[in-house]
Amino acid sequence: MPRPVRVRRVCEEPKFTRFVPAGAEKLEPQVLTIEEYEVIRHVDYQKMTHEECALQMDISRTTVTEIYESARYKIADSLINGKVLCIEGGNYRVCEVSERCRSKGRTGNNEECKN
Repeated sequence: MPRPVRVRRVCEEPKFTRFVPAGAEKLEPQVLTIEEYEVIRHVDYQKMTHEECALQMDISRTTVTEIYESARYKIADSLINGKVLCIEGGNYRVCEVSERCRSKGRTGNNEECKN
């Protein structure tokens, strides 16, 4: 029996949730979950390691790697094939102390984002 999926902690929900390619003929959507967005934000935008991202999101490093690979594929598919990219859904909770999460960035300290 598989382990239950852990609720992932995110510091904030995205400000923009839909990206539409200009001039695209087909508007097939590609859905990026909130957790995938958060991993991309931490790893690619904030330059965190997978370990730091895992600590920040309260999940394992291997889970971060799996989420990261899935997110990168979806983003690439959207860019290459002219698909609408929607950011929505997933199994997450928003950190109550999100302002502190944003200001600290790379701390990876689980105590900073308690719900």
